[in-house]
This record gives sequence, C-alpha cells and structure tokens, in this order.
Amino acid sequence: MTYSSNDEAIKRAGELVRELSEKLGRVPTAAVITFGCQMNARDSEKLTGILIQAGFSIISEESADFVIYNTCTVRDNANQRVYGRLGVCGGYKKKNPHMKIALCGCMMQEPSVIEKIRKSYRFVDLIFGTHNLYKFPEYLVNCLEQDGQIIDIWNEPDQIEENLPVARKYPFKSGVNIMFGCNNFCTYCIVPYVRGRERSRDPKEIIRECERLASEGVVEVMLLGQNVNSYGRGLENPISFPELLREIEKIEGIRRIRFMTSHPKDLSDELIETIRDSKKICRHIHLPLQSGSSRILKAMNRCYDKEKYLALAKKIREEIPDVSITTDIIIGFPGETKEDVDETIDVIRQVEYDNAFTFIYSKRTGTPAASMADQVPEEESHIQFDRVLAEVQKYAKKQSARFEGRVMEALVEEVNENDSSLVTGRLSNNMIVHFPGDESMIGKFVDVRLKECKGFYYIGEI
Repeated sequence: MTYSSNDEAIKRAGELVRELSEKLGRVPTAAVITFGCQMNARDSEKLTGILIQAGFSIISEESADFVIYNTCTVRDNANQRVYGRLGVCGGYKKKNPHMKIALCGCMMQEPSVIEKIRKSYRFVDLIFGTHNLYKFPEYLVNCLEQDGQIIDIWNEPDQIEENLPVARKYPFKSGVNIMFGCNNFCTYCIVPYVRGRERSRDPKEIIRECERLASEGVVEVMLLGQNVNSYGRGLENPISFPELLREIEKIEGIRRIRFMTSHPKDLSDELIETIRDSKKICRHIHLPLQSGSSRILKAMNRCYDKEKYLALAKKIREEIPDVSITTDIIIGFPGETKEDVDETIDVIRQVEYDNAFTFIYSKRTGTPAASMADQVPEEESHIQFDRVLAEVQKYAKKQSARFEGRVMEALVEEVNENDSSLVTGRLSNNMIVHFPGDESMIGKFVDVRLKECKGFYYIGEI
C-alpha cells in the first residue's frame, strides 16, 4: 500500500507497533546499525527518528525486534562485515518469530549484493537503497503488515525529501546534509554509482534547518556532502559554498560550523578567505590528497597534480596559520611504484598534516581501477603503507604539539570513557582534549589550558 505522506505512513506504523506491543507484552525494540561515513550516520539519525515516532524503543543490541543495517560499500571489507553481522542476526531471528531485519544504504545499490541476499539471506525482510530512504515509513508499514522479502532499489533519485524526523546522537551538535551524490568519478571510487549524481539542497531549506537546530539548543553544525566545494552549481539560482557558509554564520545560537569533505580541485580563494575572516567556521580543513604522484593522480582522475595541491595547501597555511589540515591517502593504487610513494611522502613532509587517514587500496568491482593492469601485490602495499604511516605520525605529533601551553575553547562532548573524573572536549581544529569535569558540562564551551600533548590528543585543565 502507498501513502500520501510520511506522516500518514508513520501513523499507520504506530498502530502496528501498538498491536505488536500487545502481543509481546512489552514495547517493541529497534536497533539501527551504521557502517561508513558521516553521510550514513546522518541517514541513520533519520531512520532512528522514524522508528521512535512509530513507537519503537531504541536499543543498540542486534537482538532487537526490528534491526536495520545502514551499509557502506566503499571497501570490500565493509561488505564482508555486513554479511558477518547478518549471520549473527539470523540466529537471533530463529529465536524471535516477530523479528524483522532490514538492509539499506550504499551496499544495496550493487546488483550483485541484492542477488546474494536473495539467495543466501532469505530471512532478510526489507531491502532499499540510498535514493529512496525517505520512503522508509511506507516500507516499515509494509514490512510490519506482511511476510516475505520486500526489495525496492532505485537507480536514480527522484527528489530530495525535506523534514524527515531525526533522532540526533548529540543534543548540542548535528550533521546537516547540504548535498547528495557526486560528479567526480574518481577511478577507485564506487560512490557516484551508489549515491548518484550531485544534487544540492535549496539553501533556504538548509538555513531553516540550521535555525531550527539552533532553537533546539544545537551549537555546532557539520555541513555534509561528498564534495561541499561544488555545492550550489546545479540550483536554479546558483549559490557558492562560501556564500552558504556566510549565511549560516548569521544564525544566532550556532557557534561552530564544520564541513566535510573538500575536493582540492574545487577549493576556492573565496572559501579560504571566508574561513580566515570567520569567527564561527572551525579551523579544520579535510583536504584529501590520495596520492602525491601526479602520474597516479591522473590515473585516479583527481583533476589536480602534485604541484597544484602543494600550492593550495601552502596558501591555506599562509592565510589561516592556526588551521588543522587533515587528509586521506591511498597506498597500492594500480601501477603505483616505490617512487610514486616517495612523491606522497614528499607531500606529507611539505604540508605537515595534522592527521591523515591512510588506506591500502581496495579493489571495488564496478570501478575503472578494478580492471586496470599492474595491480599492486598486497605484501608490497603493506611495506609502502608502513613507510607512509611513519611519516604521517611524525608530522602529526609535531603539528599537534604546537598548541601546548595555549588556552583554547573546547566543546565538551562526553564523559571520558576510560576515566569518569575527566570529560572529553573538541577544539575548533578538531583535536581532542581530556580534562577534569563532570556530566553537567556536556554540550558547553569551556576555555581549556592545553597542558600536555600526548601525540594525537591533549591533557588539559579548565
């Protein structure tokens, strides 16, 4: 059955959950298990919000009455993890005849995955993809009303749905999607094929969402997109990403603005100047390098070379001296040699990253790189990976230590999980600091003296 609105579908789901509650003699439970990036985490908050409105009690255990896996497919091991968890979940289902299992997210956009689940995981009740997540209230009703496998995968999105319920993980900070999809088609990346082409949200909708979040006590927003620097280009009335940032900066109550992720080919002088002149935009830019070799960058279809990247990083450092620059690096891309890795290490030494996420190349079926010649043997990739990681760690420790002794503002995020006498805060530059405090400080800004650098975090005091 189809519904004219999500509100109508959620209302019907609520009726079905109440009926289930009477059968069970308790409130039905639900768990949303998330794999992957910040985009997936934000999608999971929407799924959780819908389940809460329908009347489920949210837990973290996979033995819940309704379990939904929000999947990632950037690397093959992400797929394998999901299959492993499904095996465990199938065991729970044998003991609970009322249990429902759902799969969504990027992995579901791969036809081979759907075929495998049809054949080997027939106990899965519901499967949908990235383009129709907003239809979840309707799928939820259908899943609760009937037995058998429901599969609905769309190859292309038909709209951007606004105003879905959201259950935020943190009351004081929130992700905000500003765009979906990607047009870059890096040769190693599956994202454009599973997330679709680039679509920007209406800036008025983004502003309204940020204003509403501020009214609910949110003090920090993270603007999310596969490439935020190209935000606004496809809109009827184009607007640049720096212009959007300046509008959000005007919102009273929002004290910090973060964003992920920047593609180097689109990072403009206007954006650098906007960050430099802002009191709210965080001093942190994630600037994926992937490789320091111009030859490999061309094979990756990254649309910049080593020299352009270095010039951009230098300009950022000069204009925003207190900025933290982090990056992504892939080791073992097809055809990569030791000399190519030497080029990557040279970039690490020149940029002096504050941190880097370093990965060994993972072949993704369906991407051009998967069929390239000269696939690098795994043992060689591990040798080069260790070389790169050592350089990254050396410079990251040096960069982190430069703030020792300074007083900086931290947003308290949680009680320290290893020592309950400490709280954990995050600085504007994205570094973590642990210092004495209690639960009452969570969500508040505190001036902290950074007493001792421990490599990738600080020990501090108020």
